Amino acid sequence: MTPSLSLPGFSSPAAGPEDPLAMLSACHERVERQCRTLTRLLPHLAQHGADAQAREAAQAVLRYFDEAAPNHHADEEDDLFGLLQQASTTDPASAALAELTQTLVTQHRQLEQLWRALRPSLQAVAQGQAHTLDAHEVTSLVEAYRAHVALEDRDLLPQAAQVLNADALQRLGQAMSQRRGLR
Repeated sequence: MTPSLSLPGFSSPAAGPEDPLAMLSACHERVERQCRTLTRLLPHLAQHGADAQAREAAQAVLRYFDEAAPNHHADEEDDLFGLLQQASTTDPASAALAELTQTLVTQHRQLEQLWRALRPSLQAVAQGQAHTLDAHEVTSLVEAYRAHVALEDRDLLPQAAQVLNADALQRLGQAMSQRRGLR
């Protein structure tokens, strides 16, 4: 296998809960790495089948979207969105912020649905039982995640950086730590 299918998620910047917005942004970088892995896995499987490298890549993608992605969605929905609403109640842009967060929640549900559709095939590859993935399912998930991350990077995170004070950021970081079992 070419080095281009290297396992993603291990060389991202080490952002932590002490800087929760950077941690959310670093997660977006890891999502992109997982998307690249999925995209590269399609032709690799066609050429090499579910060899050791394909199985390892599939396992890494499964781990990420089964564990890290749900935590990321919860960070936003359970903590960040509420903090943003509290901080911007007097801001004239609060209606737009409420619309943005509702759009992101809807996208989370769509992403989760796309993941549930792809997951069984990817699991079969990880176990060496399948040698292909549905290209439409992979493309749908990758495109949806890329659009979602772009919206968060362009609109959500900059707005959060503007409206959240140090106390709110600390509470967000603590919630993120607790969700991951960190101290």
